[in-house]
Amino acid sequence: AEGKSVADLITERQLLAAFEQLRHLETRLVAEKASHTFEQDPTAFARRAMDLCLHYDGLAAEIGAIVRETLGPDGVDAAVLAQVAHVVRAEEEAHPASPADGDFLCTPRRWRQHWEEAVQRSAQERVRQAGAGGTSGAEEGSSGLAQLLAQLGGLVRHDLQKVRLEVQPAYAAAGFPAWEAYQSAFHGAVAQTLQELAQDAHGCEQLYLLLDWAANVYGSPDFLGSPGLEQPTEPLPPLLAPDVWAQLERDYTSFLETKITGCFDSILELEKSRWVAAEAPNVLQGFYHVPLSIDVHMLVAEHVKAGGAISTELEATTLQICARALGLFVPRFEKAFLESKAVSEPHLGAYINACEELRTSLLARFPGTLEELEKPLVAATCSFQKHLLQDLQRDMQPLFRVVCTKGWLTQDTLRPLMDKVLAFAHHLEHVVRPWAQETLQEVHRYVVREYLVQVLRPRERFRGVERVNSSQKMNLDAQAISDTFQGLGSEAKWLDQAIPCVAEILGETYKDDIQRHLETLIQSYPDIRRDHILAILALRRLGRRRNHSLLQHAQELLKAVAKAVNSGATGPHVLFGEIEVPTSMDVLITCI
Repeated sequence: AEGKSVADLITERQLLAAFEQLRHLETRLVAEKASHTFEQDPTAFARRAMDLCLHYDGLAAEIGAIVRETLGPDGVDAAVLAQVAHVVRAEEEAHPASPADGDFLCTPRRWRQHWEEAVQRSAQERVRQAGAGGTSGAEEGSSGLAQLLAQLGGLVRHDLQKVRLEVQPAYAAAGFPAWEAYQSAFHGAVAQTLQELAQDAHGCEQLYLLLDWAANVYGSPDFLGSPGLEQPTEPLPPLLAPDVWAQLERDYTSFLETKITGCFDSILELEKSRWVAAEAPNVLQGFYHVPLSIDVHMLVAEHVKAGGAISTELEATTLQICARALGLFVPRFEKAFLESKAVSEPHLGAYINACEELRTSLLARFPGTLEELEKPLVAATCSFQKHLLQDLQRDMQPLFRVVCTKGWLTQDTLRPLMDKVLAFAHHLEHVVRPWAQETLQEVHRYVVREYLVQVLRPRERFRGVERVNSSQKMNLDAQAISDTFQGLGSEAKWLDQAIPCVAEILGETYKDDIQRHLETLIQSYPDIRRDHILAILALRRLGRRRNHSLLQHAQELLKAVAKAVNSGATGPHVLFGEIEVPTSMDVLITCI
């Protein structure tokens, strides 16, 4: 460097040599000032001091230029970067503190701070290059924002990898923390850019892109693409301020609520289109199946997973939104289906299956969060089951009218009834077990109940041999009913005694045993009432005194059974309680 001016040395980026010359000139100028050389010519001191300061500023400006060019396409030679580190350290050692006399010549130049600010400006300039020249993400929509974020991530990764692999080793020789400074600078630049994007973001997709990029792309341990690029020793501040992040989540969930409601509307419209097309449910693994359950599962799982990828709080909020939307969707769907022309046994069975699958699997998958769905799903399932039973009962009701008629004694009037039961049970084979079994038991109870309705309110009265024959016929019918439902798998065995008990009372030849049959009937069916006993005794026509005795004894039993029912000692089965028996004058005269 001999023979070269400080300006030439700075221009040639011989920074250390330039600083050493400046330092030599500064030391000499300070010594001359101390020896009072400039007492007669203070202007000369000022000129030389100003010239010295201008060269110091020129050296600082060159440091800034080097920093700006470091991440450019051409980069900067490692030797030059090392000189920057050495010059900054040398300046700090030369000017450790401000002089006591306030001399501005020896004042610390704070080049380390100047270098850090240059690094920050460089990072901001580099980050602004992401998406430069194109339209903003808000203008282009979600795809534009996604492209911008991808460019931003790629640029930051590229630059920080360059810092770690090329720039940091050059500074490391002087013990300069280049990695931490650059990473902190880029972190701040990215945070500023992301906050600007957040202000312009619109719609559910754009807001989620920002949240996902911040949490899962930028926030991932492998964001830099190399395990050798460690995180800084001190944790960086949050990429977005807590209030900005919270607002982003609030805006996102607000849009998400509308989006999820729209998704459920689409599911309903899709089901309606299948009803219009008269598409029958499929049989999958032995059960009636429609896509409803899968569609709802996918919808909930997709959004909950997306929310969970951002934060546990957003996952919980998304679950609540899905639960509310599904809770409102279920009764709307139920109403729309029952008002459609697609109501049939296969469809009702398929939707019972779908509701049960949603109830069990969603509650199992998200325990403690979706219990509020239990009520609407069970209500819809019960409604579908009710319509399933009503259709069957409407078809079967006329067939019961022949029971306890003259023709009934000699004909197999039960077969048409059982044929309908068997046809209905074929559909129940494709319904999930808890509801299939409950529905089958309801059909079983309905058949026994309606049979007894005809017995207790007969269109024709039997006497003598006909009464005995009717008793035998009732026993045969009861056995046929029991065998049929037992063969179908009904677990309602408690129904099997009802018809035989009434038949035994009608056909008992030893009148003293009638009391025993009444006791069995009352104890087996605690919901039986005095009106039913009157109707049964009226069929038998035993005479006033015996009827009075049996009725008095029955009333005592009914009181005891009622007490047991109130104490919870007997089960909740209902059979006679749903049978209305109008007490005619004929019955009252017969029994009283």
